[in-house]
Amino acid sequence: MTSAATASPDATSADGLRQRALHALSAARDRTGALTECVDEPDLTAQHSPLMSPLVWDLAHIGNQEELWLLRAVGGREPMHPEIDPLYDAFEHPRAERPALPLLAPAEARGYATEVRSRVLDLLERSALEGGPLLDGGFAFGMIAQHEQQHDETMLITHQLRRGEPVLSAPEPPVPQGAPVAAAEVLVDGGPFAMGTSTEPWALDNERPAHHRFVPSFFIDTLPVTNGAYQHFIADGGYQEPRWWAPEGWEQIRGHDLAAPLFWRREAGQWLRRRFGVVEPVPQDEPVLHVSWYEADAYARWAGRRLPTEAEWEKAARHDPATGRSMRYPWGDEDPTPERANLGQRHLRPARAGSYPAGESPLGVRQLIGDVWEWTSSDFLPYPGFAVFPYREYSEVFFGSAHKVLRGGSFAVDPVACRGTFRNWDLPVRRQIFAGFRTARDV
Repeated sequence: MTSAATASPDATSADGLRQRALHALSAARDRTGALTECVDEPDLTAQHSPLMSPLVWDLAHIGNQEELWLLRAVGGREPMHPEIDPLYDAFEHPRAERPALPLLAPAEARGYATEVRSRVLDLLERSALEGGPLLDGGFAFGMIAQHEQQHDETMLITHQLRRGEPVLSAPEPPVPQGAPVAAAEVLVDGGPFAMGTSTEPWALDNERPAHHRFVPSFFIDTLPVTNGAYQHFIADGGYQEPRWWAPEGWEQIRGHDLAAPLFWRREAGQWLRRRFGVVEPVPQDEPVLHVSWYEADAYARWAGRRLPTEAEWEKAARHDPATGRSMRYPWGDEDPTPERANLGQRHLRPARAGSYPAGESPLGVRQLIGDVWEWTSSDFLPYPGFAVFPYREYSEVFFGSAHKVLRGGSFAVDPVACRGTFRNWDLPVRRQIFAGFRTARDV
């Protein structure tokens, strides 16, 4: 699977920005094609879960957003098919209702997205990539590439929920190389650090602006919590003991009779899981996946620990104690590579805990980027000085206590939509997303 690495901050010439945008858009469209061409028309139009849209809705929505922001907002073009705008407005129709809408058929959706892309490439070739916030740094093109990759991740989630024969394949993650981590946890010294960004050209509004946070000293796991460790929680009666659970979480597991991560089942004395149509034993040394915030929080309480705050997570991932500055990634400012992180759907699973020593932070924390999204304890809130850009519905309407922040990306996230500052969020009940966690504790 092709993935688009983000460009270094000094790639600011018009030609450099144009090539970066072209590569990001092309990589996203290649992935969209791979996710939608591997199934037949009934699978494209079916709703595989009420939590998700039909794949064909995502396909046309990708084209519609690209038309809205690039052809209309940037290029000043007239709408191609204004009558379909309401069908593909994510806020107008909940996911559960979308199969009943008069959606474009698969061939029409593909044709529409292809025609939009053809016109966008012509616009990109002619654009000076300067002259306003949407154009400066190629932002609008980067925003659309990120949007498509985010929907590609959503479509991959739909593939995981889909029943039927496997249709996706990818090589296994590499076996961990080099020395194992030196300790199960590391101390992050207290003090200020620069959180967020004001310089990353394609950063989205909720990542901005850079600001200083004081974070007291804390310990954080050097690795994500594994399936094997999580099984100890299950075996110790973790799902039967209300004292570990937030009240709303206890209601969820009781109301839905939950006893393990999503897609797990117990059979013949062992834990099995379903992964993209394949049933297999749960690997002990992989980061645990498909757990809700409530499950992550309950495990942390059971272990005598807690989830890290968002600020703690970012400090562990970006702060270099030797220089005092915040880096773009745990390993430095260089773009992600296959040796540093499991990103871009190169693999269809997390790598084993302890993988990617080339991607560890200066303190020796590994797999902060890629493999699994990591739940934090923090609500999704704006940074001091936040300003909406370019529309309220990307971030602002989600701010508040209803959503919890996830950090770091997963194997399903493309590098163009994954940075040390990137913020994801979801409802604490969500389990279908590619989310795990690591724990922390006070000093």
